[in-house]
Amino acid sequence: MTTSEDRTGDAAQTPVAQVKSAVRGFMDDFKGFQAEINDRLQQQEEKMTMFERKMTMPARPVLAAAAETEAPHAKAFDAYLRSGDDDALRGLELEGKAMSTAVAADGGYLVDPETAETIKSTLASAASIRAIANVVAVEATSYDVLIDHADVGHGWATETGTITETDTPAIDRITVPLHELSALPKASQRLLDDSAFDIEAWLAGRIADKFARAEAAAFVSGDGVDKPTGFLTHSAVDNDVWTWGNLGYVPTGADGDFGGAEALIDLVYALGARYRANASFVMNSKTAGAVRKLKDNDGRFLWSDGLAAGEPARLLGYPVLVAEDMPDIASDATAIAFGDFSAGYTVAERPDLRVLRDPFSAKPHVLFYATKRVGGDVSDFAAIKLLKFAVS
Repeated sequence: MTTSEDRTGDAAQTPVAQVKSAVRGFMDDFKGFQAEINDRLQQQEEKMTMFERKMTMPARPVLAAAAETEAPHAKAFDAYLRSGDDDALRGLELEGKAMSTAVAADGGYLVDPETAETIKSTLASAASIRAIANVVAVEATSYDVLIDHADVGHGWATETGTITETDTPAIDRITVPLHELSALPKASQRLLDDSAFDIEAWLAGRIADKFARAEAAAFVSGDGVDKPTGFLTHSAVDNDVWTWGNLGYVPTGADGDFGGAEALIDLVYALGARYRANASFVMNSKTAGAVRKLKDNDGRFLWSDGLAAGEPARLLGYPVLVAEDMPDIASDATAIAFGDFSAGYTVAERPDLRVLRDPFSAKPHVLFYATKRVGGDVSDFAAIKLLKFAVS
């Protein structure tokens, strides 16, 4: 039988059990809350660590950023070369995201920047007058060079004396017209369909080779008809009677041969002192072979090879440009030139290079009609002198 004391004890214990149960529940909830807080703190710490890493990472290289900027044009140009798909190029023109392009009917599309730079680099490093001439980029169809070749009057002023007026300078305007230079490399469609074939590098190499050879010849002996005017195209007169509009020459004293090493020295000092500091010799390989054998009166060779890789050979202390389009040594030939070509010859060109794809004219091959506009002419007739292999 249950006594009243037992019933009183059970009643007294019930609240205690309830408190214990509540405490256990609270502790369980607290532990869960604590675990959640720890998880959030850990996540926040991980985010802060990642942020700090990003802040300490080096910035993206400028070249990489430039490559990404130019990538749309390069990708679109690649698609056009391989398949003739010009939608992307037209889209770039409309959106203005890349260099402005022209429709095919207007002469083709501008090549992508990387290909254009490859071609320019090849032209600049070729054995051509371009390497030592004054090269300017123009947007017009011609380039004007203003030359003041008159001797402006001068005098000393005194406190009481009258001042004599100086002469009016004479200005000559030389116009260098631009002409269209073209190349027409071709490839099979099967080769173009091969994704491993680097079409841009192949095209750049072929265009640069054609352009370099055509330019080199024109800058030396071009007749000025639909091409640059070569410096040897201008009339040459004995330097003793030289006048503006002609190139002065120094004779070797022997018909078709060197009369002696003195002829080269005479050629050097026929050029004005203000031009000699930046002057170069220009000749072809055959002539260079003959010059290498010349010695001074003490038996020393006049020719010296460059001391470092890529440095030009020197003749009488001046650099030598070997340009194969110069004439060979022969009777009355002006086979050697000496002068400051950065003052004496100007190459003017438009910076854009265009390519038009032609899949019809040479089936099953695809032709690529590449064009650029370039011109060249003598810009200072006093800055270049010639060595003529003649008695007088």
